[in-house]
Amino acid sequence: MRYMIIVKASPESEAEAPPDPSMMSAMRAYHAELASAGVLLDFNGLRATRHGWRIEYGADDRRTVTDGPFAETHELIAGYTLIQVRTREEALEWSKRYPNPRSAGSRCAIEVRRVFEMEDLAPGSSIDR
Repeated sequence: MRYMIIVKASPESEAEAPPDPSMMSAMRAYHAELASAGVLLDFNGLRATRHGWRIEYGADDRRTVTDGPFAETHELIAGYTLIQVRTREEALEWSKRYPNPRSAGSRCAIEVRRVFEMEDLAPGSSIDR
């Protein structure tokens, strides 16, 4: 099972403020531990939304492009870690050990979501297995 650990953006990440060195050290150690355990698939930080855009789909399937930045920081993603584990409980244990992405003592949240696998989808002509 694959799980994505999603780091929420903050005003600091959107301003592209330099990360706290102790937080970066903790992140390096955590990701090294994931790699040693054989569960790390990928991890990356994302640039601020001012470097991106959104595409909205209308009822007529027309697309509207809106350039960043986007104001609602609490809804934005600053980075992710993708892991592959045997159980939900294992994913929970790894995610509980995730270092505070804003620095020790700061309030923030990460979100963990399971990734769809092909076997999660019902067989049908629209699914190319």
